[in-house]
Amino acid sequence: MDPTLHKAAVQGSVASLTKLVADDPGILGSKTPQQNTALHIAAELGHAGFAEAALGVDDKLLVSKNADGDTPLHLAARAGKLDVADLLIGRASAWPAEHPRYSPAAQNGKTGEPSRSSPGTAQGPLFMANNVGDTPLHEAVKHGRSAVALKLLEAEPGRGHALNVKQQSPLHIAAREGLADVVAKIVSQPWVHEKFVPSDSVSGTALHQAVLGGHARVVEILLDTTPADQIGLTDSGENNALHYAAQKNNARVVKLLLNRKMDLAYKRNRELQSPLHVAAYYGSTEAMVELLKQCPDVAEMVDSNGRNAFHVAITSGKVDALKRLLKHVRPEEIVNRVDRAGNTPLHLAASLSRIQSALLLLKDRRVNPCVLNRDGQSARSLIEKRAATEEMDTYEMYLWKTLKKHEASRCKKEQLPPIATYQSLRSRRAGHDEYYELSVGTYTLVATLIATVSFAATFTMPGGYSQTDGTALHGHKGAFKIFVISNTVAMCSSIVVVFCFIWAWRDPVKFKLDQLMWGHRLTILACLAMVVSLMTAVYITVAPTAMWPAYVVIAIGVSTPAVVFLILGKEALYVPL
Repeated sequence: MDPTLHKAAVQGSVASLTKLVADDPGILGSKTPQQNTALHIAAELGHAGFAEAALGVDDKLLVSKNADGDTPLHLAARAGKLDVADLLIGRASAWPAEHPRYSPAAQNGKTGEPSRSSPGTAQGPLFMANNVGDTPLHEAVKHGRSAVALKLLEAEPGRGHALNVKQQSPLHIAAREGLADVVAKIVSQPWVHEKFVPSDSVSGTALHQAVLGGHARVVEILLDTTPADQIGLTDSGENNALHYAAQKNNARVVKLLLNRKMDLAYKRNRELQSPLHVAAYYGSTEAMVELLKQCPDVAEMVDSNGRNAFHVAITSGKVDALKRLLKHVRPEEIVNRVDRAGNTPLHLAASLSRIQSALLLLKDRRVNPCVLNRDGQSARSLIEKRAATEEMDTYEMYLWKTLKKHEASRCKKEQLPPIATYQSLRSRRAGHDEYYELSVGTYTLVATLIATVSFAATFTMPGGYSQTDGTALHGHKGAFKIFVISNTVAMCSSIVVVFCFIWAWRDPVKFKLDQLMWGHRLTILACLAMVVSLMTAVYITVAPTAMWPAYVVIAIGVSTPAVVFLILGKEALYVPL
């Protein structure tokens, strides 16, 4: 493209364009390496005056395409340049049905003209499609340009249903993006029901897309304009809109869909999963509660593996979902339901090492630890079977002991697989002992040092003692009182840690699960208390003569915990096992 023309298009200079055309009438035919004309550039930048002048010289620029198959109207719609788009729409609406050499009807959808499923190909440049089948209306809604989209729909209302290469119409995209006014405009057409014809696309219907975007208002509009028998149409995976709402954990949309069509909760997808299965898989707790509130018996449904929502929540590792299920599902037979392999949810939790889920199940009296699967294995024996080939960690050992305890108290009349000895299972944990010993030694050393230092600080009070009565000279100050309290907290916390770790070897499993966590928390508390002691001690002794060093020390002390959390994040709160 001529550099002067390019500059004029970028700046929107009509005067420069007029001069260039006078010197060279064919200059508007020049293009950039991306095949953009001057009109493409002006349209994208919103120079309506330049665009009008260029079209006055050569109206065929309206249907010129760049390397991506985009016309100037595509770029104006994408950029949301309403003035330019309005100008181009007006010119496109007046475009002759059979313009010489540029008849859109003479070209196919792949080369950029209106898609084969779209009406009104005679509209030509108004709804020409680019290389991926997107019309200017697709581009407008895709980029949230509602004003441009409404202008395009005013020119040709029926084009809201034209499909691109991905089998998505502007209605699909507008629903997903939450453009309620555009959706309302499209569905106001008499033949709007055709949008619900299922396709091979994974995107499903516009209702699916509205649910996927989480736009309740758009969902309401679509539900109001959709025949009841078409609300339940599915995508290529046979998921209805409620499956999508369950996945996205949108309780409000779940309620809207169920109020309009209750039986959606009982429809299965290709994997025979109900919406409750999907919610359990994704951990969508709010959607689960709404589903169970309106359709409590949906908890009885099983998938292709004979598994209910409890099984799915455990296999996906969603502990919060399992908590909600245990709270809202009452029948005991559902909680202890066996799948095709005879495994209850407790069996799966044990075999997959879902420790937290298994312990949560065992706290519920309805869960039966005595059930055997088709191989004659209980949840406890599944752990032992796994321990024969794999190394057990501390949490699995703790779960095994808990299961053994529950079996002893609740399965006295049941015939169960033989119980492995503690020593045989503990031998599988030899690889962890070295790191375990190192952890115990480190915590003990840190706690001992803190206790020693804080104890010594008691006899070397900041500011010293009175030579007459032996009391602290600064005992009446607030900072001194804070020092005494924080120093005491540091010392006592570290002493508790030391004593806990002295008994660490009595029950290593229980220690690592319970006492080590408390030891870690108390060590953090002791360290923070030491920092407070340091700040107050410096303030008491330094501030009377020089304030700024005391404030610097306080600033450094306050920032120390912040730096630790900045480096370690939430991991600082957890034991590094």
